[in-house]
Amino acid sequence: MNKEDFILFSGGAQGAEAEFGANAERLGIEEINFTFEGHTIMRKRGLRVLNHEELKNGDVSLEYISKLMNRRYTDNVTFRKIIQTIWYQINSGQEVFVIGEVLADNTVKGGTGWGAEFSKICNKPLHAFDQKRNCWFSWNKMEWIERKKGDEPVISRSHFTGGGTRILEENGKQAIKELFDRSFK
Repeated sequence: MNKEDFILFSGGAQGAEAEFGANAERLGIEEINFTFEGHTIMRKRGLRVLNHEELKNGDVSLEYISKLMNRRYTDNVTFRKIIQTIWYQINSGQEVFVIGEVLADNTVKGGTGWGAEFSKICNKPLHAFDQKRNCWFSWNKMEWIERKKGDEPVISRSHFTGGGTRILEENGKQAIKELFDRSFK
């Protein structure tokens, strides 16, 4: 496939999402960023503003997410809408890449964790770059497997999702750049 056949699905927010978008643009890859009215985002390219009916499609019980993720999420309008847009990002991609921190309970820290868990539920190939451990992990349907140097993941599906933490460290930024460079030589 040519890189012109690829589409990045993301949210355009500060941090990892914006960096995925910047790298897609750098290499001429189409991007679609799901958002909602009033949400502060960094990327305007490929913007898809979801209306209230579309957001409802991605609604999920915060009690369910809290139980699944082994943590408590506060129920506020903005957080719920972010969760709903993540539903669109994951559903649109055929494989998922996130930047953040893989926790001991096999979840990923923060709101990024819901995208990772939903990817698992949907049985999509899932890769996470852990900024604290400075390495990629891939989900093998049971646990996270650390990827060794030279065996890092590549974008292999034409529709892929990129997301993650808003607090993007320099190594996370570099991991995204190298992911794109490895994938689209």
